[in-house]
Amino acid sequence: MAWLGVLRIAVRTLGRNKLRTALTLLGFTIAISAVICTVAIGEGGSCLIRDQLAMLGDNLVWVEAGNRNVGGVRTGNFGSNTLTMGDLHAIVQSIPLIKNASPQVDSRAQVVYGNQNWSTTYRGVSPEYLEIRLWKVSTGAVFTHEDVDNFAGVCLLGQTVAQILFGAEDPVGKTIRVKNLPCKVTGILAAKGMSVTGQDQDNFILMPYTTVMNKLSGVQRLDDIMCSVTSPDAVRPTREMIMRLLRERHRIRDGAPEDFNIRTPDETLKMQEDASNTFTMMLASIASVSLLVGGIGIMNIMLVSVTERTREIGVRMAVGANQADVQRQFLAEAVTLSMIGGAVGVPGGILSSFGISSLLGWPTSVSLTAIGVAFLFSLAVGVFFGFYPAYKASQLDPIEALRYE
Repeated sequence: MAWLGVLRIAVRTLGRNKLRTALTLLGFTIAISAVICTVAIGEGGSCLIRDQLAMLGDNLVWVEAGNRNVGGVRTGNFGSNTLTMGDLHAIVQSIPLIKNASPQVDSRAQVVYGNQNWSTTYRGVSPEYLEIRLWKVSTGAVFTHEDVDNFAGVCLLGQTVAQILFGAEDPVGKTIRVKNLPCKVTGILAAKGMSVTGQDQDNFILMPYTTVMNKLSGVQRLDDIMCSVTSPDAVRPTREMIMRLLRERHRIRDGAPEDFNIRTPDETLKMQEDASNTFTMMLASIASVSLLVGGIGIMNIMLVSVTERTREIGVRMAVGANQADVQRQFLAEAVTLSMIGGAVGVPGGILSSFGISSLLGWPTSVSLTAIGVAFLFSLAVGVFFGFYPAYKASQLDPIEALRYE
């Protein structure tokens, strides 16, 4: 109760100089808002990366052809015919952690419908590909295993291709031309938008891999083998088992580099998330400088207050107040300033985050942890920067203070 009385007196005292108090609070409020806003921007970026990871696939393990070292040069993807359907069958049969697997054969082609044409990527896959990549069909249906067995001229369109070729017209059941091959559109894929690297994830078409191999590319090799495993914990052991299996099948001696790559998207996105978190910490550190400036402002106004109220301090000490009472009073005023600044700055930071998200389209995520830390930090700043003025006030000599003009 004693502290409540001290705080009430502190509020009344601060209210005597409303403009000076308001200006001090303004700087501190902006500092708290800046910290919350920058952390919200960073958290939003991390959430976006995690969402992208979830969109990439169902516990995805991606085996990519290439990577053979020829004359000191990595050939990379498309550099050598290192993956075959035999590899895919061996992976499925030998590794029980594999839930689904699909071959993938990629290339680019000009696709034509009526007087519209567009250069895009075509991917030869099996129907399991959509389950592995967690891709939905918004209109129509997926081509079937029977289409794969019959080398059927059918395809699924990404949203970008569908809009460019057909506009407002319904593409399902229509026939487009991929190079010189007529293909019936069986469905339209649901939109996924841009990836974290800025690539349009809807600018491609899917076809049966047998159709691509036998009627478009004429090459019986795979560019990729896409696998989904039973759980997130199974991703790493599955990667190691595929590595050992393919090294054995490809007769790669110990110490020699693989002629394939095995990728797990979580590794790439983990690096991106770490970079995002580092950037967030950097922004928050920069914003924290404004908290330091706000704290110095509190110290400054409290030192001025001590000077202005020297005679008041002398009177209080003369009527029985001790050093602890005086110190407590001035410290309470500093803490009250920081608490009011924090109380106003927190909603200010939340509103600023929403405003940035709405105006600029940046993802933001305001966490309760960031709000709590910012408010506690504001309280700590008040205590830290208010201690010296409070201590200075408590050390005044009562007689000298009463003589002060």
